[in-house]
Amino acid sequence: MFENVLGQPAAGQLIQDIKAGVLAPAMLFSGPSASGKGTTALELGRIISCEGEAEWNCGCSSCSRYRRLINPDLLCLGPRSFSAEIAASAATFLRDAAPENRNQASRLLFIRSVQKLLARFNPVLWEDDPKASKVSVLANALEENLDEIDQDSNLQGSGVRSQDARSSIAKLADTVLKNAFKLESEGMGETIPIAQLRRAASWAWLAPSGRRKLLLIENADRMQEEARNSLLKLLEEPPARVSIALTSSQPGSMLPTVLSRLRPYRFIARDAAVENEVIRRVFRDEGRSVRISDYLDSFLPVSKEILNAAAAFFAASAAYKAFLLSKKAGRSLAEEAVLLGKYAARGAEAAGLGRPQGEVAAVIALVLDKTEGFEIPSLFPRFLGCLAELVSRSFGEASSFLPGVAYNELWKKSLNWAESAVKVYRLRAAHVLEKLFLDLGRGMAGL
Repeated sequence: MFENVLGQPAAGQLIQDIKAGVLAPAMLFSGPSASGKGTTALELGRIISCEGEAEWNCGCSSCSRYRRLINPDLLCLGPRSFSAEIAASAATFLRDAAPENRNQASRLLFIRSVQKLLARFNPVLWEDDPKASKVSVLANALEENLDEIDQDSNLQGSGVRSQDARSSIAKLADTVLKNAFKLESEGMGETIPIAQLRRAASWAWLAPSGRRKLLLIENADRMQEEARNSLLKLLEEPPARVSIALTSSQPGSMLPTVLSRLRPYRFIARDAAVENEVIRRVFRDEGRSVRISDYLDSFLPVSKEILNAAAAFFAASAAYKAFLLSKKAGRSLAEEAVLLGKYAARGAEAAGLGRPQGEVAAVIALVLDKTEGFEIPSLFPRFLGCLAELVSRSFGEASSFLPGVAYNELWKKSLNWAESAVKVYRLRAAHVLEKLFLDLGRGMAGL
């Protein structure tokens, strides 16, 4: 049991509870991101649904469906990012698609990574939703892509692998990535809506197809207020043949009344050696010594280095815009903005992005070009994080200088607004960047 969960004492606690027959009807897996909470929950679902002895390689029909995440007794909801994991799994699959490898585990890894996303678009959760028809088109396209990958396994098993066939597989994997990124961008929200939780609660009361159901709610702290109350009702009287697993990196944001009805399992931040072992086992990569989150992000089409460069150009240009506005008004630019402009300009020029610009259209066009238009949802908040880090670092060379309260408040308020505008209100990144640029320029000019 839980052989795929490394370095987490919580897995051992679950094993003890399962063997002792004291597994709670509702559980909370809390801990840092990329610590294995979701993986553990999915493996728990396989174990409690197994028609045999729950061995790791059990071949029963329930376990077979669980491994591919198509078991009807599994329902998943909750906002999270899938793009980086899908991209990393695709790279593993393509590397092992060579004739000398023919590894079926990498194929399943790729399929599972996509199925984790598709699970969020289960028709059960989207019934009568106004966006259902739109997301179903994308979801259906992805399912057809996965069917093609499965069909290709017949070629792989027979040893037929021409250069043309490998090229076809690469194109298919690229299509999967594009469709997955688009589905996540257009269909995934940042909160758990009340409608989805109500539908999940109704599903939980239906009899399971097999031994037992699992309702998995990831990032459960991101619920709408009404959804929290609906969850509380479900936890007060949980269905007899359903296990409910919640995950959260910020359990302190959850209602105390909800927490009191959950058995806690604490996940810890794993040390570097364990994380490298996870990368070696799961992604079959021996040569990378990095944290899991950094490893996954490295497979996205826009790297951290590119985001840092784009952030430096954006910040330098905002400071230059502030300088132009201050000069026009006959005032001197605040020292905080001067330090930021000089620091960020060096970073932008070192990355080959040229000197800062004062025209908003030129700035936004370059940033969007470098970041591929932020089509991958996780990129925009990461870009804002790069901006925040850069602003903080800009005072490193003047260690005795402390930025004023007004300056810090300007950047904090502006970045928080930008993140909410894209993640919550679903505004286009280009429009948000334009307003952010102008607000920062005017704000720094007015200090």
